[in-house]
Amino acid sequence: MSKPLIIVESPTKAKTISRFLSGQYQVEASMGHVRDLPKSKISIDVKNNFEPTYVIPPKAKEIVAKLRKDAKNAPSIILATDEDREGEAISWHLVQALDLGDEAEIAKGKEDRRIKRIVFHEITKPAIEAALKNPRDLDLNLVDAQQARRVLDRLVGYELSPFLWRKIRYGLSAGRVQSVAVRLVVEREREIQNFKTEEYWSIEAKLSKKENDAKIFTAKLHAIGEKTVGKMDLKNELEAKKITADLEGATYTVKDIQQKEVKRNPAAPFTTSTLQQEAARKLGFSAKQTMMVAQRLYEGVELGEEGHQGLITYMRTDSLNLAASAMEAIKSLVTEEFGKEYALSEPRHFTNKSKGAQEAHEAIRPTDVMRKPEDVKKYLDSSQFRVYSLIWKRTVACQMAPAVLEQTAVDILATSHNLPATSYVFRANGQTIKFDGFIRAYTEGQDEKAEDEIEGVLPELSLEEILKLHELSPLQHFTEPPARYSDATLIKALEAHGVGRPSTYAPTLSTIQERGYVTKEEKKYKPTEEGFLVNDMLVENFPEIVDINFTSHIEEGFDDIAEGKIKWVELMKEFYEPFKQHLKEKEASVQKEIIISETPCPHCGKMMHIKFGRMGKFLACPEEGSKVTLPMPEEAAQIKALEEKTKGERCPICAGPMDVKRGRFGFFLGCANYPKCKGISKIWDKTGFKCPNCKTGDIVARKSRGRGKPFWACNRFPDCNFIMNKAPESESDLEAALKHWKENPPKPRKQYKKSQEAGSGSSGKKTE
Repeated sequence: MSKPLIIVESPTKAKTISRFLSGQYQVEASMGHVRDLPKSKISIDVKNNFEPTYVIPPKAKEIVAKLRKDAKNAPSIILATDEDREGEAISWHLVQALDLGDEAEIAKGKEDRRIKRIVFHEITKPAIEAALKNPRDLDLNLVDAQQARRVLDRLVGYELSPFLWRKIRYGLSAGRVQSVAVRLVVEREREIQNFKTEEYWSIEAKLSKKENDAKIFTAKLHAIGEKTVGKMDLKNELEAKKITADLEGATYTVKDIQQKEVKRNPAAPFTTSTLQQEAARKLGFSAKQTMMVAQRLYEGVELGEEGHQGLITYMRTDSLNLAASAMEAIKSLVTEEFGKEYALSEPRHFTNKSKGAQEAHEAIRPTDVMRKPEDVKKYLDSSQFRVYSLIWKRTVACQMAPAVLEQTAVDILATSHNLPATSYVFRANGQTIKFDGFIRAYTEGQDEKAEDEIEGVLPELSLEEILKLHELSPLQHFTEPPARYSDATLIKALEAHGVGRPSTYAPTLSTIQERGYVTKEEKKYKPTEEGFLVNDMLVENFPEIVDINFTSHIEEGFDDIAEGKIKWVELMKEFYEPFKQHLKEKEASVQKEIIISETPCPHCGKMMHIKFGRMGKFLACPEEGSKVTLPMPEEAAQIKALEEKTKGERCPICAGPMDVKRGRFGFFLGCANYPKCKGISKIWDKTGFKCPNCKTGDIVARKSRGRGKPFWACNRFPDCNFIMNKAPESESDLEAALKHWKENPPKPRKQYKKSQEAGSGSSGKKTE
């Protein structure tokens, strides 16, 4: 007899669940979405209530055929896709793709009676067994919310993008969430460009107790007479040096000591957004990288005798809730690991301030808090271990006692015979930890250090005590522009404005980079010229698309659909009808963007036009039909310099001469005999030294992935994997590095199979 059929998104998830159920069920993977809107056309019937036309993509046809066959004789068909809107939609599409009911039958509850829908927040045996005992119907409100997002994003992408093609250049795209993200980056860049630096000064005194020179602390000028000295009050060196001259030979006396005890509570457990932010701050991970690692931890890892186990709960969530059983387990662990005084008498609950948070779900936590990071370290790769450690520590800390700090502010009066009528007051701040509480387990990272952050520990001081001055310094400062957005701060801004949801942050950040609207410099987002152009075109002509409040309103509309408050077609009409009318008007009134250069065309003599292509800007002949193009002057100069640098390089295939060419990822060398010969090679930053290991390769400067740390290596990698940590300056440097390399061979890197898993099981949460 056939077994009940369970369908999940990914093979990893299927493998984990199958082991828990000891062969009693057949568990198969859909590999993500089995139906989607075709890429070749818009496939939305706007005249018929925005009816979408879904197709089974070619890559899913074989999977669908197999699942149909498996479902045919199964006594029950259990849809176990993820518990969010995307997962619900995958189950809804599965019913129709497997011929178990059409849309109308599902809406009336008349689909195949064998169908059951189960959800779980973690992939553990108890969670799966509990879900199987409590099946439910498909939640069509969640399906409609997902469908509304998909349809609306398709309409924006497929109707607005061609407008950009006609007005700027072919291949550009617009998207409801991505365009808001680009706007934030562009506006921040303009703030930086328009920022006017201002000079200001501060006065610092390095002081200590008279009898103990070792404990030197810093006090800053806080007040002159009755007036507090603000950050910008000392505007130049003249003012600062007048004060230091007045203080020549001054006596420094403690006049006031204020101490107060403050409690610091831990940060809430992780949501998708805060996990991405913290992994960016502490680990240097991109949002996409964090989600890929978290997906593996959720779906399951091989833990020796324990078998395949899911290590964390579902990682696409904006809830701060923890299950009662989890909080009880954390309390036991805290008591055992840190002591009774670190545990809470009552669980701590958190309130979510972000718009549209789904409080019914759980925050991200370990499936078993007793499974400490060190216990599973040997089964995880470096990235998995670091992300799991973050999640474990944050979860434990959120249920620990507050930290108790004693903050001290000391006012020190400087008096001198030079100051008969004016008093100068310096202030020193410090803190001591009276009880470390949750800090013992975890402290949240910061994007930027607060200016007034409490400094270090102060020595024991008493009123009227005279202090010893070690140094009095006037210090010059300049105001700084706001920082560019990082992954952490851009996600934080999107979430704060209610733009996007847990499943969209990482894909949005990837999309705006892939489409060339932003680049990353030192892990900070900087708009490209195309980013500026597209943003300005949209802001001027389609303000509703890039309006943060409007986009947030649409997101709230999706939430209302999910909760059954409104019908999805209502939201489509509210958005689409004015958008379409606006698009028609702008199509007629907006002229194509033409930028005229100062370079005369060698063909017609007129000034060439600056155009944008897939590889960036170039010069084009202004005459209709002419195909004469030139590189931009700055690019031409760069090409000339690279040609000089690479003179004499030969093609690795035919040994012919090489030309400098430009591709999607920058300049490279291509065979001059192209297309007869397609040899290419990288333009290396050569040191002038040959590799001491293979004797044929060149030692070149390279950068590591991730943090981009420089190193020097043979350019014949992987045939030769010689590497050294500093630039060679002589042959003896190379010989010493070779000796060290041989004595300390690099560890072989793990090889990962490219994931075949699509959909919400790996990359299915996406935006147009």
